[in-house]
Amino acid sequence: MPESHTRPAVRPLIRPARAADDTALGELDRETWSPLHAVQPRPEPPYGPFFDPMHRPEDFLVAEDGDGTLLGFIRLVRPTPLACNRHVRQIQGLAVAGRARGLGVGRALLRAACDEARRQGAIRITLRVLGHNAPARALYAAEGFTVEGVLPGEFLLEGRYVDDVLMGRSLTG
Repeated sequence: MPESHTRPAVRPLIRPARAADDTALGELDRETWSPLHAVQPRPEPPYGPFFDPMHRPEDFLVAEDGDGTLLGFIRLVRPTPLACNRHVRQIQGLAVAGRARGLGVGRALLRAACDEARRQGAIRITLRVLGHNAPARALYAAEGFTVEGVLPGEFLLEGRYVDDVLMGRSLTG
């Protein structure tokens, strides 16, 4: 069922992440970890910083409620450093706090990422999603992403081989 039909949508504030969001984003990332979408092992203490040289604040948009509590984040980056690929942006992470699921936060972050990619001059946006993550795949499809490829059995997660699904969409027209 689309998330807008489960509970009333909220209008979160979407903004660029700041270095000061590090602790809250780390907590949110750990809270939302699931084998449904994660290929990395479950995070274990001691926890390092959320931001590092490969995961910079400027790569993230965050959603927050009216009180400034973080509800979710999305990571938007260039998929490669190649000049011939600079017209593409890739979503490399989307997380929504459990208390905010079904309220339209993921959809708002996804739309904001598309807008930000356009602002950066991109004409195409891509992502990868695990084949068994039906809720995420439905959201992406509803927002115009189509399956462009499948890597069958690409990951072994909790004893099961899981497909890596490549999705993308145009940002023009």
